[in-house]
Amino acid sequence: MLDTAQPVRRTPGRDTARPARRRRRPRSGPYLLILPALVVIGVLLIWPVVQISRMSFEKVGVRQLRGEPAENVGLANYRQILGDGFFWTTFRHTVLFAVVAVAATLLVGTLVGLLINRLGRRMSAFVAGGVLIAWATPPITAAIIFSWLFGTTGGLVNWFLDLLPNALVGSGWASYNWFATPLPTYTVLTICVVWMSFPFVAVSVLAGLRTVPRELYEAARVDGSNAWHGFWRITFPLLRPIFGVLLALSVIWDFRVFTQLFVMSGLANRDAFNLSLYGYSEAFGSLNARYGLGSAIAVVLTLIVLIVTAMYARMVIRQEGAA
Repeated sequence: MLDTAQPVRRTPGRDTARPARRRRRPRSGPYLLILPALVVIGVLLIWPVVQISRMSFEKVGVRQLRGEPAENVGLANYRQILGDGFFWTTFRHTVLFAVVAVAATLLVGTLVGLLINRLGRRMSAFVAGGVLIAWATPPITAAIIFSWLFGTTGGLVNWFLDLLPNALVGSGWASYNWFATPLPTYTVLTICVVWMSFPFVAVSVLAGLRTVPRELYEAARVDGSNAWHGFWRITFPLLRPIFGVLLALSVIWDFRVFTQLFVMSGLANRDAFNLSLYGYSEAFGSLNARYGLGSAIAVVLTLIVLIVTAMYARMVIRQEGAA
């Protein structure tokens, strides 16, 4: 049987072969752009952390800073601080203060953000700019202000409490020392930190509220929901990522509070130490400086913050995967 199939004519000059795919060359431009930032982070953050981690395994004092070689003591510094009861006292102060301060900061900041969102455009801008002044205040300035407000000499708080009836607040407020014992000290510290931190939370919540469609709230009001239900059924679920970031940042900031407590209480009141002040006192607080021991305390504090942050990040990733 003859093959009657006609041969396929190829158009001259036309290449029927598929062009080979070119391999995409890695672009070095983006990496060169972020290289200066990486160098700054490495010099100002990573290198000091590496040095502190190395010093935490050594016996480092004034003699070693003068040029004598440091003695490697292994885990002796960590065993000493973990076996010291005072370390666990400062750890308890740090955790309790962070829990109270973070909760109060998020609560006050959220309420202020909801309030500003209900104001007009000009008034909300004015109030937001006013509260940001507290957030922009340097920690040492805020600590001095609150030390003066709660001071025993000319303190406005003691003067005002002394004017109130004794049956309401008691007596002896004119000479009351707020920084003599841990509980009053941390009360003033919490007020100071919340005053400084809530504006950032308020403005962040306000920015998130501006992205929520108003139609959702109108539909909720038609269904009979009040403001409380509207917050938990609309606002909070939509702003959950923002609240998560604010929670993580507040935990990191409040766990390592140092300047305010140092100005208010100093190194004389050891009963009110937290981990940051404890590490500073061991490293720089006396003539017999123990930089290795202070470095070990700093490493432990850093690990605690990293663990809390990693736990939160893992929880957020799981929630996003489930959604």
